[in-house]
Amino acid sequence: MTNIAILASHNGSGFNAIYKAKLDKILDVNIKLIISNNSYAQVLENATRYGVENFLVNSKTHKHPDDRIYELLTEYECEYVFLSGYMKKLSPKITENFKVLNSHPSLLPKYGGKGMYGHFVHEAVVANSERKSGVTIHEVNEVYDSGRVILQKELDLDKDETAKSLEQKVKDLEQLAIVEALKICLN
Repeated sequence: MTNIAILASHNGSGFNAIYKAKLDKILDVNIKLIISNNSYAQVLENATRYGVENFLVNSKTHKHPDDRIYELLTEYECEYVFLSGYMKKLSPKITENFKVLNSHPSLLPKYGGKGMYGHFVHEAVVANSERKSGVTIHEVNEVYDSGRVILQKELDLDKDETAKSLEQKVKDLEQLAIVEALKICLN
């Protein structure tokens, strides 16, 4: 069984997908810990409810947050780290010593890079009258959204698509993509 950590800044919907896939025996993973930089993050409450160790790590709680994250990942013997809407850039100390994966709400390389996350991505896709969008699961390195692509899933935009409707479609597709990409990585 592979040990995995999940880093999230808000809801951590990727945690929910991974947790469900673990319960359904689709993924052979042990979710060892959840780390958030946001004390109000719903993911911390969910982790507590599911009995998963969880930690708040940010610049207010630790002088060097990435050092603390590295310590926790090492202490809990995590091999994989999944970023589920984690809004902080990780240091090379983490990205070079663990298999760090991220979910991005577009078909990279389109609509990637600094500042391109969440609704900003969907607004840009709709504003540019794109016909397709989707989700990309990729490895994380020192450059935003440039790591090796593991999996992409695409969808067609409706003629009357809004950023809000597209965001919901991509979130639904993301749940499937996360599990499928982890299966690829673990096999």
